[in-house]
Amino acid sequence: MENTSTLINLNHKLAQLTRSNQHTQSLKLFTQIHSSLTLRPDHYTLSTAITATANSRHVSFGTQLHAHAIRTGLKAHSHVANSLLSLYAKAHHLASVQRAFAEIPNPDSYSWTTLLSAAAKLAHVNHALQLFHQTPKCHVAVWNAVISGCTINGHDQLAFNLFRDMQRMGVKADKYTFATMLSLCSLELLDYGRHVHSTVIRSGFLGWTSVVNSLITMYFNCGCVLDACEVFREAEEGAMHDHVTFNAMIDGFASVERGEDAFLMFRDMQKGCFGPTEVTFVCVMSSCSCLGAGCQAQAQAIKMGFVGCVAVNNAMMTMYSGFGEVDEVLDIFEGMEERDVVSWNIMVSMLMQENLVEEAMLSYLKMRREGIEPDEFTYGSLLVASDSLQVVEKIHSLLCKSGLVKIEALNALISAYCRHGKITCAFQIFSDIPCKNLISWNSIISGFLMNGYPLKGLEQFSRLFSAHIKPNAYSLSLVLSICSSTSAMSHGKQVHGYILRRGFSSKVSLGNALVTMYAKCGSLDRALRVFKAMDERDTISWNAIISAYAQHGQGKEAVHCLEAMQISPGIKPDRATFTAVLSACSHAGLVDDGAHIFDTMVKVYGIVPSVDHFCCIVDLLGRSGYLDEAERLIKGGCFGTHSDICWSLFSACAAHGNLRLGRTVARLLLERDHNNPSVYVLLSNICAAAGQWEEAANLRDMMREFGTTKQPGCSWIRT
Repeated sequence: MENTSTLINLNHKLAQLTRSNQHTQSLKLFTQIHSSLTLRPDHYTLSTAITATANSRHVSFGTQLHAHAIRTGLKAHSHVANSLLSLYAKAHHLASVQRAFAEIPNPDSYSWTTLLSAAAKLAHVNHALQLFHQTPKCHVAVWNAVISGCTINGHDQLAFNLFRDMQRMGVKADKYTFATMLSLCSLELLDYGRHVHSTVIRSGFLGWTSVVNSLITMYFNCGCVLDACEVFREAEEGAMHDHVTFNAMIDGFASVERGEDAFLMFRDMQKGCFGPTEVTFVCVMSSCSCLGAGCQAQAQAIKMGFVGCVAVNNAMMTMYSGFGEVDEVLDIFEGMEERDVVSWNIMVSMLMQENLVEEAMLSYLKMRREGIEPDEFTYGSLLVASDSLQVVEKIHSLLCKSGLVKIEALNALISAYCRHGKITCAFQIFSDIPCKNLISWNSIISGFLMNGYPLKGLEQFSRLFSAHIKPNAYSLSLVLSICSSTSAMSHGKQVHGYILRRGFSSKVSLGNALVTMYAKCGSLDRALRVFKAMDERDTISWNAIISAYAQHGQGKEAVHCLEAMQISPGIKPDRATFTAVLSACSHAGLVDDGAHIFDTMVKVYGIVPSVDHFCCIVDLLGRSGYLDEAERLIKGGCFGTHSDICWSLFSACAAHGNLRLGRTVARLLLERDHNNPSVYVLLSNICAAAGQWEEAANLRDMMREFGTTKQPGCSWIRT
């Protein structure tokens, strides 16, 4: 009797240690019980110990417990058998899960749920669905397992279909079901999310904080900040919130770049009864829009004893890295007693972003020496900023050797090879990916565009739809760039229609891309209509419409547009703005306007003129016949005889028949590029226009002698 009482007390202590995540102490206590001469572990002792091994991923200890369960016959108890299922599921050993399940004579709903969940997460979703058809479907947990599995694997439509079937069969959804379905609702499915919200209210689950938290997250994901705040207010009034609710609000504000609101929510959380958690500080760090707020959050984390938390330290490093504070990141990293793979990934990524390639590679090597195995994100960070094809090929080899050919790493490889002009290698990797995600498609479409194969990119965009993958704003901006470069306005119109139908019209980046596309395809009216319909505009929007006016020879309108831009709140012209306006002035012959704008750029906005700006001014003066002034500007300019500026003046010499200056500029250009046929052709034309027929003929003979041939021009414009 005494031994039984002792064992009950020890089982209780064992359960407490396991629930509080003190798994090492829990397993030590089990070992003491097992090695005792007077005590024998019972099924409660064993199932609790197996749970501890499952939570700590201590599979080798778990397999020993499995053997003990078989030897002692304790495996016959359902909670021991189910604990073993959880162990192998959390260890990602699907075959072991299936074997353990097959050994259970009468599996209960927990057994089926664990098997289905493991199959959905670790195998192809079709395998999980086959198992689901064999499963008793009366319990909601079984449905949750397969719906959640479909969601994790990106099969959203299957999840929606299963949820509908579940309702038809009269199985009542619970808080986990609603939380999963709400997590699927993006902007395009906002109406469906509102429908789920109303179902939650009717079902009486709005009192569950987990459902409230999911609603807040869903509304933030859809950009409905006011709705998220309303849900939070109602939850706060009804005392249906917890620290996770505050974390959801802080993270939500961070996701929509409202860092100040996130910080205020953080302060409100500290005033109430819910103290900040590890997750809170991670969310706050990611929301910091200024360095001062980040420093305050760091000080608070240190004050509350979170300085030893790896996740919080990682968040601090990410925050400081975003502000370019390399020394601060290094200090935090060096002071960490414990580091995980994420810590090293942040270091490698930051060093690569700062173009410290050698230091990044040394960090990678040190990481390996300290026994931390790199993951796909480590290699992805090395690939993102690598400016060496040799490094890319070496990383490709390492990925293959280490078996880390996961989709994240493969996508990074595609982008890296595209960046180095190896589009064939990139397309081969892309083609070999069995389950491509949207990033895979965006990477290869972008690669074809940047490597001069826009029509191939358009073809892949069409195949993206065939693969039943929905494009995002970036995908659409890429295809609009392709339409711009190929003057494919009919395709551009189709994309425009898709943008309007799918609710993407509020995206500023897409509005900008549409303005550019229509302008380059020759439709200034459509470009203007898109620009005027935009609810929000940024500097790029104004630059796009100014460039549109410039391309269509409407210099005065471009100047007026600049004036309107200057009085728009929160908008400030940049280098590209002045390049576009000066180009418009050049094409329209607006010498006085161009000179005034150039003066404003330098004196009012403090922008140091670039080669492009000097090219525009020289072109403006040259087109208007002020060749002597253009020549003086070149001689006195800080860029000297830059080839682009010389070409602008050379073209003006040809237009105005200035043979003296034309010969001088031609000599400068040929000093840089001896065999450029365009120089000979243009100078020959200038000579011919001036009546110097013999010199013109000699220049043509020189071209034939050198074997240079001027390339014929081509146009994408269809006639």
